[in-house]
Amino acid sequence: MSPTHQQVTGHPFLKAMYDDGYYPDHVVDKGRAVLLRLCERIETEQPADLAALYALTHAATEEFNELDAEFHEAGSEIETVARDAIGEEFWFVASTYGFPEADVEELIAPREW
Repeated sequence: MSPTHQQVTGHPFLKAMYDDGYYPDHVVDKGRAVLLRLCERIETEQPADLAALYALTHAATEEFNELDAEFHEAGSEIETVARDAIGEEFWFVASTYGFPEADVEELIAPREW
């Protein structure tokens, strides 16, 4: 299943990272896939409150934690620019699905990057 929300299907996830040659596209593609899976889970599970949303975003953040090693292997890393770009995408997802009051830091609380 792919996300069906119109704002999500037309959104250029991680554009800032794709536009910067420092980040290898094949690894950024995996990050984009994490975000799309998060959207799919939100559409399927329809979290009723912030606690339920945070459970989903924390699982996705753990996937980004695993991706950090792939960035390193490709001569890159999740540093300040990437951290901001990823955090903004998590907030975009939360607000798009009806949680504009979500705290960005809490959305990605288990991050190791």
